[in-house]
Amino acid sequence: MPSYLSPGVYVEEVESGSRPIEGVGTSVAAFVGFAQRGPFDEPTLITNWSQFVSTFGDFVDGTYLASAVYGFFANGGGICYVVRIAEGAEASDTGAGDLAAGSEVQVGPYAVKPRPGVAGEISVEVAEAEGDDPPSDVFQLIVKRDGQVAETYPSVTTKRSKENVATRVNAKSELIEIRETGRGAAPARPDVQSVALAPAASVAGGAGSLAPEVYVGDADRRTGLGGLEAVDEVTMVAVPDLMGAFERGLLDLESVVAVQQGIISHCELMGDRVAILDPPPGLSPQQIRGWRTERANFDSKYATLYYPWISVADPASGRAALVPPSGHIAGIWARNDDTRGVHKAPANEVVRGAVALQTQLTKGEHDLLNPIGLNCIRAFPGRGIRVWGARTLASDPAWRYLNVRRLFNYLEESILAGTQWVVFEPNDDALWARIRRTVSAFLVNEWRKGSLFGLTPDEAFYVKCDRETNPPESVDAGQVICEIGVAPVKPAEFVVFRLSQLTGGTGGVDE
Repeated sequence: MPSYLSPGVYVEEVESGSRPIEGVGTSVAAFVGFAQRGPFDEPTLITNWSQFVSTFGDFVDGTYLASAVYGFFANGGGICYVVRIAEGAEASDTGAGDLAAGSEVQVGPYAVKPRPGVAGEISVEVAEAEGDDPPSDVFQLIVKRDGQVAETYPSVTTKRSKENVATRVNAKSELIEIRETGRGAAPARPDVQSVALAPAASVAGGAGSLAPEVYVGDADRRTGLGGLEAVDEVTMVAVPDLMGAFERGLLDLESVVAVQQGIISHCELMGDRVAILDPPPGLSPQQIRGWRTERANFDSKYATLYYPWISVADPASGRAALVPPSGHIAGIWARNDDTRGVHKAPANEVVRGAVALQTQLTKGEHDLLNPIGLNCIRAFPGRGIRVWGARTLASDPAWRYLNVRRLFNYLEESILAGTQWVVFEPNDDALWARIRRTVSAFLVNEWRKGSLFGLTPDEAFYVKCDRETNPPESVDAGQVICEIGVAPVKPAEFVVFRLSQLTGGTGGVDE
């Protein structure tokens, strides 16, 4: 209390009985993967696509980090952290850690190279066009993998037309890229020949395998998932290049499962974020069911799994490309949080940028996948491609729904951050009353937003902090215990309308 030594009027500022709790952010994503360039040593804050390009480079064939970040911003994401990884423990921005393509081989007037990540022995053969007396500029291009014909381009030409060999190959080939080395008039047709191509390098020194530890990283060195431990703002984690590494033969399925378990363990350890897992590419509904139940049989309320891969317009090649869905899903979570709130399940939302799905699901197939925690992405006539699931990978029914887990993360982090003033305060009834008022005021606001279930605040939550929760032994130990119970809203996953047929004269409107 201040001392008053002379007569006069004095003004004092006093604190109110409770202090407001502000809600924390819920839509900050973290992405771990391969990039053209950029730092390895710590997570980098990215707030827009242009910033990502200037820091980490553009799209690179065979990798999915750039596509995931692009999809995140396109679907409503605003802030993310990017962690670049490499095969070696040490890497530099200009050294072996940069992604590279295979060396080009000259085939007549064209330079040909394999696409990044393509495995096996690739060869290109120029053959005569089939048919009677074909034009002199028309020929046939055959692409072989491990000695077997993989792609055939009959009746291509060097002329500037839709049948131009470079136009045809770059638009459709999954194995090679081709470019014209000359300029000006249409070049002469290449001679009949067969040329072997050098395989494309992948990451950090070329061919080889990645160790799961590269993704897990080190918290002290701020690498991999370990680097994200120092970033409290992150609420969702995705590793889109994990399945890309599997596609390129850098990881086997056991290693993929080990990394996914590492992602889940990271989220469980932090307790404030949820993993967005991708499935292996190209799996049928029956195969993905087997993958989920036999290999990826995770049981965690901090993880989700989305299926199938989505097809997007690839700005790098100008054609449609299949990408894992995690980046786009993270953007949808952020968009949903901004428009509706974290309590709303991030489902029945359009996947912006998706033009097709790798697998078209039927209702019967969906019936098999939804109960085992697979969140399906489906295409509906006239309604576009939408996320049609909002479950975690938990077997516990209390944590079945994703929005419940994320709502509790939000409430816990908000209350934790908003009650730091309590530490070292006198531990008595007055403090407990202030805590009750502070937390109750915050939860009333959340109830008014529709985050909690109940017609009244008393039905939606309770806050107990008194002599019962704080007995003398707890006070002597320096503890303040506040018990909070909330009733979260759960999504209307199964909407049932019961219709009955009424006989004439038995129904109607009462007058």
